[in-house]
Amino acid sequence: MQYQYTLKQPVEIKGIGLHSGCAANMVIKPAPENYGIRFVRRDIAGEMPIRALYSNVVDTRNCTCLGTSPQNIVSTIEHIMSVFYILGIDNALVEINNPEIPILDGSGQEFLRILKNEELEKQNAPRKFLKVKKEIRYEDGKGASISLFPADSLHICFDIEFPSKIVGHQTFDKEISLDVYSSEIAPCRTFCEKYQVDYLRSVGLIKGGSLDNAVVLDGDTILNPGGFRVQNECVNHKVMDTIGDLYTSGYYILAKVVANKSGHFHNNEVLKRLFSSNENYELL
Repeated sequence: MQYQYTLKQPVEIKGIGLHSGCAANMVIKPAPENYGIRFVRRDIAGEMPIRALYSNVVDTRNCTCLGTSPQNIVSTIEHIMSVFYILGIDNALVEINNPEIPILDGSGQEFLRILKNEELEKQNAPRKFLKVKKEIRYEDGKGASISLFPADSLHICFDIEFPSKIVGHQTFDKEISLDVYSSEIAPCRTFCEKYQVDYLRSVGLIKGGSLDNAVVLDGDTILNPGGFRVQNECVNHKVMDTIGDLYTSGYYILAKVVANKSGHFHNNEVLKRLFSSNENYELL
């Protein structure tokens, strides 16, 4: 039997919000058994914590956003959620003074570095596992899909295809472990095309975006000095997003994930289908 864990002491992480460009101060605090991961806005008086569950996801455009009302939202949770998953942090209260989690360098690397050095506390409750019992699939009719198949661990097979020759077709196909995450997934930054950056800025978004927190592609050129950090950085970042989004199930999912050109919306939809019937899964 594996047991639940939380942090032994609070941890503070500071940065900026990707879209607002505002200073984001986040404090991750210990939480009791079976609390799960919850986010609370300390800049809004009286708001209750939002549990990081797929059913509380209110927006999946460009990131995963939790919310209980138009003002009580917390966005871009997927990177820190993936780090909670891989480090085995079951319970935590994340206090934030901003609608956005700090983007840091656009990857999971800094979150992992900070939290890996923190001491965890073993708790007196069993860890929550969910084993997929049969294929669960979502496809959007536009060429993107994601499926969950029965497996004894979390294994992700992800394919992307981009017109840019510098990205092109990329594939990730591995069982998710701390070693794989640390070396191949955590360093991978969010990425976009320059024309997307220009558009988003024109509509008042990504005010905090820069080459310090994203990979920006301009045709067949990478604008970032030094280029990609790891081979297949783009698809590996999508894998990180998927890990974080799947942790909004509230469980450590045991499944083989087969994804093709999918994103946050598809991850959320496949979880809705998974939980639509208790015949789809077994709780361990």
